[in-house]
Amino acid sequence: MLNKRIIIVFIVTGLILLIPLVAMQFTGEVNWSLFDFVFAAILLLSTGLVFEHAMRKANNLAYKAAAAIAIGTAFLLIWSNLAVGITGSENNPVNLLYFGVLIIGIIGTVIARFQPRGMAQTLFVTAIAHTVAAVIALILWNPVLDASFPEPDSSWLAVIGVNVMFVVLFTGSALLFLRASTAIKK
Repeated sequence: MLNKRIIIVFIVTGLILLIPLVAMQFTGEVNWSLFDFVFAAILLLSTGLVFEHAMRKANNLAYKAAAAIAIGTAFLLIWSNLAVGITGSENNPVNLLYFGVLIIGIIGTVIARFQPRGMAQTLFVTAIAHTVAAVIALILWNPVLDASFPEPDSSWLAVIGVNVMFVVLFTGSALLFLRASTAIKK
């Protein structure tokens, strides 16, 4: 029998997907294809199920908070990168670098087997990888040539600000996992 929490993940996913479906009935601004709904469902379900797994593994508040921040940050990185792009538009190929950051995080999580010390190391490496990806993206991306940003100076600041936010979130999660690992040893 399915766990009650897993059923809740499916219900919440369905309710979230109703938002764009209803919005499409009232405005042309929201125009999702079947693929958009399928992809969003897969992303929401996988995020919810990973979150549920992490909460079952959690034995203290620091671990739960760290896992919630890490999972939420990864979800936000995927969603924003696909929807509007982190650097320039969503069609800018330099945005593929950010998926490499997520791959590093996933590989590290598998190696760490959700153990807090290993998760702390994984999230620190993920934050560093994100910083490196952002620097490379800013070097490769020429905002003057990108018509989607008519004001190059503000676009550089926006890209830097968004990347700093992701690095801070990954680092904060790492620090919470580190705290969880020391709490377990005591």
